[in-house]
Amino acid sequence: MLIATLGPSGSNHELIALRYLAKYGLAQHGQPSSHLALFDRFEAAFEALLAGRVSHVLQCTAHASHGDCVGRYMHRAFPIDAFIAASKPLAVLGRKEIARPRSLGLQPATRHYTDVSGYAELIDVPTTVAVAEGLLAGHYDAGICALEYLERYPARLRLIQALGPAMDTWVIFARQPLSASSPLLLE
Repeated sequence: MLIATLGPSGSNHELIALRYLAKYGLAQHGQPSSHLALFDRFEAAFEALLAGRVSHVLQCTAHASHGDCVGRYMHRAFPIDAFIAASKPLAVLGRKEIARPRSLGLQPATRHYTDVSGYAELIDVPTTVAVAEGLLAGHYDAGICALEYLERYPARLRLIQALGPAMDTWVIFARQPLSASSPLLLE
């Protein structure tokens, strides 16, 4: 099994893929795996699936590209498994030197995790990892990202609001559909 999912390393997609692989004995829980391929776009991951370079794609249904990928790859990439899993604990983090943040970096799926009306500018960023990187680089005043960045950079970041983990639905895709007798199929 070689699962393709969205990177970069440190993303929730990588975390959940590693948990899935660990469940089936193909990875040490939370450790990098030779059964995992990270892509910067889901379209590239699905193309790798169709070309036979990977055996499966893992995608969170909350990701902005999920509906597009389901439609674009219909009859070629089939959902074969689904489950619910928690993300890393999330938070709104701010740069310590900014007393009243005016701009907020966020991955579009996180837009409604908290009230963002107090920010003059919302900046869409492809991943929560990229949100944290942009926050540390000074591209915006605050960001919705993994709480772990506060632990890594306590001299540079401050907690504005803890959000906790998101409970999301995740789907595994493959090139072959489920058999008609699969207990996952609702008839």
